[in-house]
Amino acid sequence: MEVIHKIGRRKTAVARAYVAQGSGNITINKKDMAVYFPTATLQYKVNQPLVMTNNDGNFDITVNVYGGGITGQAEAIRLALSRAMCELDAENRGILKPEGLLTRDPRMVERKKFGQKKARKKFQFSKR
Repeated sequence: MEVIHKIGRRKTAVARAYVAQGSGNITINKKDMAVYFPTATLQYKVNQPLVMTNNDGNFDITVNVYGGGITGQAEAIRLALSRAMCELDAENRGILKPEGLLTRDPRMVERKKFGQKKARKKFQFSKR
């Protein structure tokens, strides 16, 4: 099996995942996953597509991720791994799609408008 390369995005985070046959090592930005994502919630998000398709421990995964915060990065990695699992086996799509793991979340930060304090917040209005 050759290396599968997939990209996942969330907010401003971009993750490039490389999936190869192996023993289950997950390396993120040249660090172990437990070091890069110390909380169990973020580790669960990264492992979710592997656990759902019964592939945890079957592949060595190397991820380059940049931009955004740690939650956005974890969800970008989740999308990239979900796409990789679908390329491995087409039946995995039926498992991952109902859970929403193949959907690119389109929500982004709204831009600040001129003449305003923030995107929606206005400066205080004084009638007199």
